[in-house]
Amino acid sequence: MGSILVTGSVDGIGRRTAAQLLARGHRVVLHARNEERAAVAKTALPAAEAIVVGDLASIEETTALARSLSGYGRLDAVVHNAGIARLDAPARELTRDGLESTFQVNVLAPYLLTALSPRPGRLVFVSSAMAADGVPDLTDLRYDARPWNGVEAYSTSKLLDLALAFALARRWPDVLSNAVDPGWVRTRMGGDAAPTSPDDAARAQVRLAVGTEPDALVSGDYVSDRDWRPERGRIDPVGDELLVRCAELTGVGLPG
Repeated sequence: MGSILVTGSVDGIGRRTAAQLLARGHRVVLHARNEERAAVAKTALPAAEAIVVGDLASIEETTALARSLSGYGRLDAVVHNAGIARLDAPARELTRDGLESTFQVNVLAPYLLTALSPRPGRLVFVSSAMAADGVPDLTDLRYDARPWNGVEAYSTSKLLDLALAFALARRWPDVLSNAVDPGWVRTRMGGDAAPTSPDDAARAQVRLAVGTEPDALVSGDYVSDRDWRPERGRIDPVGDELLVRCAELTGVGLPG
């Protein structure tokens, strides 16, 4: 049985992912952005080994979160499930670090956690088929020059998650690093009309985190039931540039 961190595991797909891992007998570390939400997670999943707290919209708190994870030793898997979507927001939202919030939570925080934590056996990044509409302009991540568009910002963050997963697969051949599209899911983000249940969406994340089937023992893959597939010739150069940009923004380079 393995030790797995699931970020954003208070509700939605993250909670279902953690619950399925616990049901299989794995040791699960939950994550919440504040103490109030941590209390909710503890009540919902009392069998969890621990819960770590940190706001992924803060470089300082994400750094502290990564340091707290070192106390659990080398994790067998990390599921980067946490994310935000401001699809209909009329204006950009800058964090206290001066970064656009969708990028910081969905992309920069997973990078920073990965760079600062002991290297796990597996990495699972939650992406989306909306990545097809992403615009990976790493020169204007704050939307200083471009008109703000919440759908574009979210789609771009999911494209960059793909690029990050693939880049880590190339840089760390001893780690299985993959991205997964959970589909359109009935959650607070997806709405009641979505066709996919949170439990079904969670199964794909669980399979990549702990599965022993051949299709789970891969690296640099994108798992989705939908038709769109990323163009590696487009994605891989973005991933290399993204690692450099994230290191510049955080002051933390990727080990190895």
